Amino acid sequence: MPPIAKVEPITTARALRGPFDYLRPEGVDVGSVLVVPFGHRDVIGVVVAVAEDSELDDERLVAPRRVLDHDLPPELVELAGWIAREYCSTPARALALVSPPPGARAKLAWWASACATGVAGGGRPPSARQLALLEALRTGGPRPAGADLPALRRLADRGLVELERRAMRRFVTHEAVGARRAQPPALTADQARALATVEQELGREEPAALLLHGVTGSGKTEIYLRAAATALAQGLGVIVLVPEIGLTPQIVSRFADRFGDIVAVLHSRLSAGERHDEWTRLRSGAARVCIGPRSAVFAPIEQLGLIVLDEEHDASYKHEGDPRYDARHVAARRAAQAGALLLAGSATPRPESVRRLRRVRLPRRVDGRSLPPVAIVDMRETAGALAPDTSHALVDAAKSIVLLNRRGWSNFVDCRSCGHAWMCPQCDVALVLHRARGSLACHHCGHRERVPARCTACGSMTVARHGAGTERLEHDLAAIGHEVFRLDADVADAGALLRRYEAAPRGILVGTQMVAKGHDFPDVTLGVVVDADGTLRFPDFRAEERTFALITQLAGRAGRGPAGGRVLVQTLSPDAPSIVAAARHDADGFLEGELARREALRYPPFSHLIRIVCSAPELAAVRAATQALRAALGEIEAAQVLGPAPLFRLRGRERAQLVIKAGDRAEAVRAAGAAVEAVAADRSRRGVAYSVDVDPQ
Repeated sequence: MPPIAKVEPITTARALRGPFDYLRPEGVDVGSVLVVPFGHRDVIGVVVAVAEDSELDDERLVAPRRVLDHDLPPELVELAGWIAREYCSTPARALALVSPPPGARAKLAWWASACATGVAGGGRPPSARQLALLEALRTGGPRPAGADLPALRRLADRGLVELERRAMRRFVTHEAVGARRAQPPALTADQARALATVEQELGREEPAALLLHGVTGSGKTEIYLRAAATALAQGLGVIVLVPEIGLTPQIVSRFADRFGDIVAVLHSRLSAGERHDEWTRLRSGAARVCIGPRSAVFAPIEQLGLIVLDEEHDASYKHEGDPRYDARHVAARRAAQAGALLLAGSATPRPESVRRLRRVRLPRRVDGRSLPPVAIVDMRETAGALAPDTSHALVDAAKSIVLLNRRGWSNFVDCRSCGHAWMCPQCDVALVLHRARGSLACHHCGHRERVPARCTACGSMTVARHGAGTERLEHDLAAIGHEVFRLDADVADAGALLRRYEAAPRGILVGTQMVAKGHDFPDVTLGVVVDADGTLRFPDFRAEERTFALITQLAGRAGRGPAGGRVLVQTLSPDAPSIVAAARHDADGFLEGELARREALRYPPFSHLIRIVCSAPELAAVRAATQALRAALGEIEAAQVLGPAPLFRLRGRERAQLVIKAGDRAEAVRAAGAAVEAVAADRSRRGVAYSVDVDPQ
């Protein structure tokens, strides 16, 4: 039998059971990327294993169409298999996460060089321009042909010049946002102790994962930079993960200043060509540091020594598509796989991380200043979005940041005459008014419709708007007299907006939670949280944690400069434990109480959650599928199965869910995957879709 390549075709079909055997071309190994015939078409596939023989007959084995010129590190192939099992997905979908960017190739350009022994052919003598080009090549060496290509081709015809196609790199540029330093700052005593612990672990064969718990402004980024320098000095690669694309330029500028062109960037806002070139630089070893949001955890860096998880508390690290992976969990797996150090950092770490990781503390700001005082503003007897004291403080402050974690103009619109409310036709949620676009929008499916002038139910003109979002708050704040900068998901270029805010002598930055993430503006003297208890109203066991983090992170943006600063927290729940703890900057007290509460209720980190969602056009089909799943799950050892419970209709599909609360993660994942496969195999339920979410956020 000829040698065999076991190939996993990159398809979205869940029912596919690979890998499939193909003849193995010379040089093909685990990680090779091939184009293979599959059914009636050609598809891209990844070699996941090789073998000496196959169960198929010789005549049934076919050869790949071609071998592509990029391959995957074998450890990423192994990681993809783990992701498929860990998140109840398919190997093909997991391999798609770690594969090179699709649809892009190297950018080729003509280069010219003078022939060492070229002799001019017959015909007319070279023109003055041709002679100048030839002299430039002889003295200056090879150069891109560019606009000179026609003249250079005529010289090539005479045997005086050689032309060749070369790959040209597409450079990814990021303008700096926030403070930059020409020289590394001196470390504080706290930083020196923290760095010593980090470097000690970097020197171990099996380093222990660390949690860098530092207050805002304590210099966590400098620890990341010094740790990266140590790893690079040992010949090891580095991955730095940030929760938002909008934060990438800030940290890239810091790392590029320190390490130069060995820093690469991977994120979804790059063009396909830019992603191709950055991926190729990392795969070839030309770049040794990769920075980006969650997908950068799959950067093709070999000899990986350090993975940094900045702002590790942020829920953006959770991927919403299939596989629904958590980049923090994947980073821990990849670090263990490579023998690398996982260094997670946050001012508001998750209770899960506090319990599972060894904590390294940075209790003080690098400038020695105290954290800004936080005042709780009781809004129970105040109408409007801003309290009078808050408005006065905004007038007096040159630079301020205002957080309202709700975008749009108004939360919902209804008719005062008949009570009709404008709802999304595809989802069971109210439409949000966006006045600048003149539309009502669904924040779940994207449906839009024009703002009504009269009620569509009764014809009345009494159309009322309720609640306030960032768009309306931006309008209201303009009356203060300062320039207002709005930052939320509706803003196309967050980096440009932040640069304008940074350059302005006075201004108010208003927005959703994006304004609280990692920004370093020393001239901000006031922070304001509007509707601070809004996150407490969600039916989520993480509601207290998220409220504490949001207030603490926003508070950290104020008072970083010599003028100091303060924070005002407006709330209808002034006695809520998370709000009181955040106002006192009492992270330890909050975490102690939160861990005790979760242990009593058996929530993570004292259990593992798995959510299974069924959806279909008809409610009866959903109910039947969830009941069948409940029966298929049976009794899982040391686990509790909750539900089925209804969910609101989304994108025209009815939904319901089951939640597994388990002590044994591996057993629960196995049981969930097996139950979904068994129920989905029933042909009578073809219209039902199943979603398995391990560690739902």
